[in-house]
This record gives sequence, C-alpha cells and structure tokens, in this order.
Amino acid sequence: MPPPRRRLTPADRRAQLLAVGARLFAAHPYDEVLMEEVAVAAGVSRALLYRHFPSKHALFAAVYRQAACQLLAETRLDPADSLVEQLIQGMDVHLDYFVANRNAVLAANRVLAGDPVIQTIMTNELDALRARLLAVLPLADDDAREAVSGVLRSWLVFVQVLCVDWLTRETCTRTELRDVCVGAILGALRPLLPEDPAPDWPRTGLGVAPAGNDG
Repeated sequence: MPPPRRRLTPADRRAQLLAVGARLFAAHPYDEVLMEEVAVAAGVSRALLYRHFPSKHALFAAVYRQAACQLLAETRLDPADSLVEQLIQGMDVHLDYFVANRNAVLAANRVLAGDPVIQTIMTNELDALRARLLAVLPLADDDAREAVSGVLRSWLVFVQVLCVDWLTRETCTRTELRDVCVGAILGALRPLLPEDPAPDWPRTGLGVAPAGNDG
C-alpha cells in the first residue's frame, strides 16, 4: 500500500509545482509540455494544479518570473569589483541559466514573443539591470546619465537577441559570446564616461578571465 500523500501548505505546494514546471519547461519545447504531465510529475490531481495555475501560460509565466527574480538576485554588480569583472559575472549568471534552460528561454523569446505578460517580465528584469549598472558607473551629470541609460537599454536588448540567436545556433563558443557582449558595452560607454572604464580591455590571449564551460 503506497504511503499517504503528504499535505503541503498552499505556499509549499505552489513552490513544488513551480519547481516541476521549471524542470519540464527546461527539458521540453513549450508546445510539448502538457498540464496533465505536470500534474503527474508533481503527484497531484489536475484539479489541484489548475487551482494554483489556471493554464499552461499562467504556469510558464510564474516560472519565468521566478527565474528573472533569481537572476537579478545572483547578479551582484559589486562596486568593489572592476566594471569588467561585474559585467563578466552578470553575463555568466545569465548564460548559465540560458544554457541550462534553453527550451524555456526560446519559449519566452520565440514562441511567446508577442505575449504581453512574458514581455513585461523580461522588460522589468532588463530595467532593473539597467538601473543597477547606472548605479555603479561614474556619471558626470544628469545629461551623461540620460545618455548612458539609453546606451544600456539598447545594449541589454542586443545581448538578449544575440544570446537567443546563439541558443538556436551556436556559431561561437560561450566565452566568445560573453566577450562580444562585454566588449560591445565597453566600446559604447567609453565616449560617454570621464575615464576609460576598462583601460586593459581587450586583453590579449584566449578570453579575459576564467569562466564557465565553453559549451
């Protein structure tokens, strides 16, 4: 006789369902994930699953919102580090997630590209990253801040598009992708800052700093 099903608080049950949903959306394309399979994997009835998430879209949105919050929490942008070190750390955090959750990232940026809920989640994360970067850059005045803010907004969109394209077809190594993104923002910022934010960039050799796998 199987053991009785353990009762969870609503918050714990929601967290469990989010974890199961995140795993399935990472493992399979969006269209192949069925709510029935989520319920089976979580060991709950479909009625209980739908009580927490009324649709697959609602579940995916909650999973992606949680991921965006986690990425923000893990992106340190520590003023004690150099700008290059901060950019590399932030890029590596995001690339770790993109590689491990390729199907979910492609779903958000391709399958659900026009969805206002998903777009709002991504826009909010990019805006938060832009605000953090503005806070660690040496800006002379409000005019410089406005100019740099516009550059950062465009760069973050550039990084998003480039990384999604790379997930679809890996035309370079992961380290090369990261360094292209870091180099792009350093080159764009140099004319707008009182001092060169990275006088040693680009460095010679293969890559600029130890990072994750080149997968």
